[in-house]
Amino acid sequence: MGRVRTVLFICTGNTCRSPMAEGIARQLLESGKVSGHGGEVFVASAGLAAWDGSPVSAETLDALRRRGIRFDGHAKRLTPEMIRKASVVLTMTRSHMVGARALVAGEPHQDKVQMLDPGGDLEDPIGMGQPAYDALAVRLERVLPGRLSELL
Repeated sequence: MGRVRTVLFICTGNTCRSPMAEGIARQLLESGKVSGHGGEVFVASAGLAAWDGSPVSAETLDALRRRGIRFDGHAKRLTPEMIRKASVVLTMTRSHMVGARALVAGEPHQDKVQMLDPGGDLEDPIGMGQPAYDALAVRLERVLPGRLSELL
């Protein structure tokens, strides 16, 4: 049996973008849409400026629910140890990548911190209503399968 790998998604508050990415990635892996990576991949998320225990936004939960995804996590603040333990760390924006790499500056671990979408930032939908969250979910569904296949 292979070693369990961890994919860690990072955003600012860990209430919108990174939990949505976590939920969609977990579904892709469990459903076999990203092949050969079923149970041996652990998916998690955290935020550079998260308040531990904060609830995930209602709009994120709604976008996930409509995709048949149940999500019951709470916000967690990113620590250097989380980065060290992860196999790959995917950030929502370039500034998140810079911030996460700074937590492990000078360590080989900083190289595993990459942008989720190399084509550009995934903007924060907070305060922009459900359509912004739904658009984010669609973009994640488009980007994640290729990124997970490439990085795992």
